[in-house]
Amino acid sequence: MEKKRIGFDLLIFEDEAELSQNDQKLLRAAEEARKNAYAPYSRFKVGAAALLENGETVIGNNQENASYPSGLCAERVAVFQAGARFPDVAIVSIAISAASEEHVVDMPAAPCGNCRQSIMEYEHKQQSPISLLMKAEIGPIFKCSSMTDILPLAFDNSFLGDS
Repeated sequence: MEKKRIGFDLLIFEDEAELSQNDQKLLRAAEEARKNAYAPYSRFKVGAAALLENGETVIGNNQENASYPSGLCAERVAVFQAGARFPDVAIVSIAISAASEEHVVDMPAAPCGNCRQSIMEYEHKQQSPISLLMKAEIGPIFKCSSMTDILPLAFDNSFLGDS
């Protein structure tokens, strides 16, 4: 038997002022997108903003539905919109902003499993990492350099024999 530890470096910022101007701008775009989320069931609003290699910013927010599986998370809305509008342009970074109408959210919410897999697919497709910025209403800001950080041992097309 062999035992290995898989880990990553998570950057934790106590204040937005510690971030680069580009990261601050991307977080603001995610916060603005969050305001327009459609979340009448969970009352948990999420906004995402994806910075593309060409300088464009594409936004998304969660869109719920009474038939719960029919909704989409903010991250996938942004990533899929980027893929539809700019199919050959790499995503450099994604900022995620989360807030609840029921209580104060004080820790960043990381992407769900479906969103991690979708973002991982784009990293694999573009053959370059996508950094993640995560922020709640208050509290620290988390940053990691790649989706592979938070989705180790990811499933990709290499398992399908078409790498």
